[in-house]
Amino acid sequence: MVKDFKFPDLGEGITEGEIKKWLVKEGDVVKQDQTLAEVETDKAVVEIPSPSPGKVLRLNHGEGDIVKVGETLAVIGEEGETVGPTMDQIKEEMRPQERRGSVSVVGELPTEEVVVSSKEVARTTTSKGVQATPAVRKLAKDLGVDISMVKGSGPEGRVTESDVRSFGTAEKQKTKVVPKFDLYGFVDRIPIKGVRRTTAKHMMESQQNVAAVTAMDDADITDLVSLREKIKDQVLKEKGVKITYMPFIITAVVKALRDHPLLNSVVDDKNEQIVVKKYYNIGIAVAVDDGLIVPVLKAADQKSIVEIAQEVQNLSELARTRKLDIADLKGGTFTITNYGAFGGTYGTPIINYPEVAILGTGRIMDVPRVVDGVIRARKILPLSLTFDHRALDGAEAAKFLNDLKRHLESPELMLIPPVID
Repeated sequence: MVKDFKFPDLGEGITEGEIKKWLVKEGDVVKQDQTLAEVETDKAVVEIPSPSPGKVLRLNHGEGDIVKVGETLAVIGEEGETVGPTMDQIKEEMRPQERRGSVSVVGELPTEEVVVSSKEVARTTTSKGVQATPAVRKLAKDLGVDISMVKGSGPEGRVTESDVRSFGTAEKQKTKVVPKFDLYGFVDRIPIKGVRRTTAKHMMESQQNVAAVTAMDDADITDLVSLREKIKDQVLKEKGVKITYMPFIITAVVKALRDHPLLNSVVDDKNEQIVVKKYYNIGIAVAVDDGLIVPVLKAADQKSIVEIAQEVQNLSELARTRKLDIADLKGGTFTITNYGAFGGTYGTPIINYPEVAILGTGRIMDVPRVVDGVIRARKILPLSLTFDHRALDGAEAAKFLNDLKRHLESPELMLIPPVID
């Protein structure tokens, strides 16, 4: 029996995903729960298992395609069953004829193929004259397919769901050749997809919904630098954990958030409420090749410096290798981004909406400061706090920064075991 395997609802508000890699091909025989594909959803790559055993009759999408929840990923049936044209056949039929590149006075100019939507199929009848069920008509409408252009493979020419999807796939595969240059010179076209696409969507969502303001300050972390130097080798030897400055910053942030709970909240736009969180889940922005991933350190207030260091190390590695669980990306209450690792000082970090604040930390610098009437070289950490002015005012943000500085500048206070409320 032929079965359409639809992209499942993975929860957590996920509505779509990008096919990163097919692990099977058309014609393969698969077992139940065998992994069919790796799909990137909301910055995490998840394995999609087969719901039943059988033969892969068709893959409805190619690698790199964006798939909505509920769309058919693949068609699985029994040996001997068939269903419409295969993905390979569609690609072969729609392969553009070879053509020469554009020529100018300086010689042949390079071209590239760009996926476009095309409506060049001859219309054979009106949509009213097409034999199709209401469900198939709705599917065609949802996919933007003109059902009057679809050739039916069902009884008496009836258009089936597979016909509509095959037609839509063929339309997506059509290409045209365009020059790799504009009026002023050569250009490259880089698709916005994967992590970069998700990052871009989240950034725009934040910019459109938040009244963002950034406050900046400096923390003198000379004593913290000395403390880290004293303990890092011992911790590495005894615990196997590399101590960076991030665990100290996270601990100091949590202590400051306890005294300024408005910064540990989200804005509920629908109900016009500020929802103050009573737990402390800190998001850590991790730079990857094609964007940002923000895994979340849960219950940071209940962990020691070493425990935080271990977990941050693990989450960062999982983020870079795309092995994070979707749950690792959810539940954040406050975010930290350390662009100082790449040499920056101050910035205007974008809030991880619907949170109301994000802290950016810059490069630690040697700066001359007056200490007890004497000019000395001090270790200075630049701080940039972006906050949502709808949830709090500048005075509260300044107080938060003052308390954060106090904890960073007195690191011995951070070694006190965490107190659970």
